[in-house]
Amino acid sequence: MSGDGDRMRAEFDTLATWTADAALELGPDSYVAAGCRGSASPSALRWLLDQLDLGPDTAFLDVGAGVGGPAAFAAAETGVRPVLTDPEAGACAAANRLFGHPTARAAGPMPFRTGAVDVIWSLGVVCTVDDQSGFLSELRRVLTPSGRLGLLVFESVDVASSDELVGNHFPSRQSLDRLLADGGWVVVDSTPVSALGQAPSEWESTIAEVDRIIARDHADTPVWTMAAEQGQLMGELIARGVVTGRLLVADRAQLG
Repeated sequence: MSGDGDRMRAEFDTLATWTADAALELGPDSYVAAGCRGSASPSALRWLLDQLDLGPDTAFLDVGAGVGGPAAFAAAETGVRPVLTDPEAGACAAANRLFGHPTARAAGPMPFRTGAVDVIWSLGVVCTVDDQSGFLSELRRVLTPSGRLGLLVFESVDVASSDELVGNHFPSRQSLDRLLADGGWVVVDSTPVSALGQAPSEWESTIAEVDRIIARDHADTPVWTMAAEQGQLMGELIARGVVTGRLLVADRAQLG
């Protein structure tokens, strides 16, 4: 395997299948933490949930849902019945195996009518998209006029250094804010991920055990090597302050 597309598939497709395999080996108590691996912590998800007002009757869409752990967390906390999309077949299958939520494979245009969804969240996805303006426009299309959007975005503090991570397009904070404003969004709240608490020790232990099982079964493969390199480099960029995570909640602006 070679090239940007292969590296992204290693991270988001094949690795999703391996993550589901490891979670199924560990048992149901591991599913949510395993499914959030590499995406969001409980404190970040609860911050978003406090802003989004989800409930059993909310039409809620997780875009770029990966293995589906964050959506399952939201369901357990609020009773919402999520629908998931992801561009990778392996991620869709993994989410369905672990959680059974309705899942559609979609990249670009989404298979939903205009104004069909009350709330969308999309976690760590914007920075993986080439056409970020088009992506945000499509999210706006499927939201109701009073709909609300939750985002976890990894932003670039040092553009030159952040380009080290293949397949990612980290916006600066200023460029993201401009992109949202130009695209018809009003940011109502935001917070740096670093301001929130650490994940519980049991959560971290579960993720470490998932990593151990994946390495046990696949460390001799090129895909594992690619995914491990990507994960290590992302961790280094965050540790060096080159990339920072920010949570945002935005409403649809009324365009004239």
